[in-house]
Amino acid sequence: MTNISRRNFFQKTGSAATAASAFLIVKPELVRGAGSEKLRAGLIGCGGRGTEAVVNMMTGTENVELVAMADLFEDKLEGSLRNLVNESKPSYAVLKDRVKVDAEHRFTGFDAFKKLIASDIDIVMLATPPGYRPEFFEAAINAKKHVFCEKPFGTDPVGVRRFMAAAKKSEELKLTVMSGAQRRNSTDYMETVKKLHDGAIGDITSLYAHWIGSPVFPISSPDKRKPEWGEMTWQHRQWYSFVWIGGDQIVEQHLHNIDVCNWVMGTHPVKVVASGGAAWRPKDNPEFYGNIYDHIVAEFVYPNGARMLSHCRQYPRGCYENISELIVGTKGNSNGHDLGTGTGQDVRTAFKDPRENPYVREHTAMLKSIRGEGPYINDAMTVAESTMTCIMGRESAYSGVEVTWEMMMNSKLDLQPKSFGYDEKMEIPPLPKPGEYKFT
Repeated sequence: MTNISRRNFFQKTGSAATAASAFLIVKPELVRGAGSEKLRAGLIGCGGRGTEAVVNMMTGTENVELVAMADLFEDKLEGSLRNLVNESKPSYAVLKDRVKVDAEHRFTGFDAFKKLIASDIDIVMLATPPGYRPEFFEAAINAKKHVFCEKPFGTDPVGVRRFMAAAKKSEELKLTVMSGAQRRNSTDYMETVKKLHDGAIGDITSLYAHWIGSPVFPISSPDKRKPEWGEMTWQHRQWYSFVWIGGDQIVEQHLHNIDVCNWVMGTHPVKVVASGGAAWRPKDNPEFYGNIYDHIVAEFVYPNGARMLSHCRQYPRGCYENISELIVGTKGNSNGHDLGTGTGQDVRTAFKDPRENPYVREHTAMLKSIRGEGPYINDAMTVAESTMTCIMGRESAYSGVEVTWEMMMNSKLDLQPKSFGYDEKMEIPPLPKPGEYKFT
């Protein structure tokens, strides 16, 4: 079958397809990507990260094309499409011939994801705000699509457990799932973690994870809200500020660092105590600043007793910044990307070859996995556990109580709205206060 187009095979064999279907069910990985035909990708979530993910994917290989796009808002979709075929951008211009999204495959609205997943594509790219990841991932796996899924994988325990159930199914189906936790495809991190697992710094006793930097505002100032935008429309436009759709900083940003620590430890923590609050985000404008904290400090405990101190903080621009990990062992320390030397030396360099950029490498590895040209990859469960770890820290900070993994796996906390519409009424919950806020 290596010289036969996969779609032509199905179209031309007629009754023989029945016999072939049994073969496909048993060994689907043997026919994925058969022939020279390009894999077909569809993007759900056409903001800046989604657009760049398409560029990253196409930079990594010539054997893929974008054929469908979906977003809640037409202006986001059309703006992304214009950027992808913009010849004035050198990094984009070389890719434009592989952007083949005709008018019939540009889907908008709350059901747009269903239409895209039902179209003739091989890969679903999920780059929406995090609140939608569990539902969209589940739908993609049920349709037997390979998935690139940006992190995190949800914003509440109910949603992450839904993602985990679909993750198990994706493994059973041998579907490739690549996460947007790009450190897992950064050569320096990959080599360092391997050496740490081999004992380069001895037994690991403690870890430190930091994401201290400037805030994220999808819309730059409160006066940018258009009068015709209803409440649900606005919360989608300003998604980072609202817990139900963004998750708070510890979940949406700091996952990168916490995921590295879980990767090093080979498991997730069993409990956490955390604290936090909002020190500088004005509380008199919740429509813009939302109901998230601007700092959380958490101490996680792993099954073997090792502890991870997590510190995430958003300051106004111009203040102190630190985005890093530190792993402490009985024989030395590592910053996670010093190749296990124990010196803490930073070996990262500028990516002279764009294909070495981890944002590109993750797509190259994904496509090789799909085609059977490289190791099989499925990040779904491991990054789902890192997502749950982050939510566990957030809920401890919000509630002021120790939260265990068992509590998370039994929690009924579901932040998702019960109905959706551009003008749907949405109250903004108050900023959580420990002692008043209850984790359930």
